[in-house]
Amino acid sequence: MRMKRTVVVILIALLSISTIFAANVRIKDFAKFRGARDNQLFGVGLVVGLNGTGDSGTLNSTLLANMMKNFGISVNPNDLKTRNVALVMVVADIPPFYKSGMRLDVEIASINDAKSLRNGILVQTPLYGADGNVYAVAQGPVSVGGEEVKGTANLQKRFPVVGYIPGGAIVEREIPMSIVDANSITILLDRPDFTNAARTAVAINTKFGVNIAKAVDAASIKVNIPNVFADDVISFLALLEEIEVPLDTIAQVVINERTGTIVFGGDVKISDFVLSYGNFVVVISNGQIGDKQATIGNLVTALKSLGATPQDIIAIVQELYKAGALFAQLKIM
Repeated sequence: MRMKRTVVVILIALLSISTIFAANVRIKDFAKFRGARDNQLFGVGLVVGLNGTGDSGTLNSTLLANMMKNFGISVNPNDLKTRNVALVMVVADIPPFYKSGMRLDVEIASINDAKSLRNGILVQTPLYGADGNVYAVAQGPVSVGGEEVKGTANLQKRFPVVGYIPGGAIVEREIPMSIVDANSITILLDRPDFTNAARTAVAINTKFGVNIAKAVDAASIKVNIPNVFADDVISFLALLEEIEVPLDTIAQVVINERTGTIVFGGDVKISDFVLSYGNFVVVISNGQIGDKQATIGNLVTALKSLGATPQDIIAIVQELYKAGALFAQLKIM
């Protein structure tokens, strides 16, 4: 079917199409070294200075009385009934190799029935690791953020019982870490993939001109430390991080029907078929769309040139997947 019409397609927030090709990516951007990992810290503390928006009940009064005993002050909990205090959970992530004196961001959340943590101050709170040891101490003014939204759609709604303290914790103890094991290190991929693991090993061996790397499985690559770097492992790790690898991507098509968005990554191919949809007839024969290769990208381009709307294209792609003509994973949002 020959359609003698010229269609100018202007896409303004109607259809976004992104094709992700294999690209050279630094190892530091898609992997990490085994042993170099974040750790989660947590603690229970008190936020004071609230203007009557704290917890009800006597739990806070008891905690405050116990805290004052540490300063040699004896107070009856019944004399400390106040809604200016809130019991909170304090959490933080400590990155690898953080040293004593460095600062962490912390988040806090009300545990009891406080109405708001706005303008409150977190009292010094020890933060524990999973092993029960204290690794940091948090304290400081609480930032709630957001706005009190009243009929305004452009402002971020405030959640007053959750807060944030930038740099609110000081590291007191370094978490011990070791990334070298038997004169070797292991690189862990953020997304396990056999192809990318093998390519990473090849890129490392090519860089150093000797076979020091081997893919152990889809997630890990073992790298032996050359003798020349035996006394300077950090320099060796820095060189590894900067090595670029031609990463492979999974053939995948993601559709957002609400926004009319199609995102496809990898080399997404389609098989031969004849498609009749409304006024459109598309024929793919011998792996070609006209004089181009039969890929999802070229198909979308052809459909756009015929005047297909985003909804038309989405419907066609879905039918191709159902018919088994689309060689990719399909995700619909």
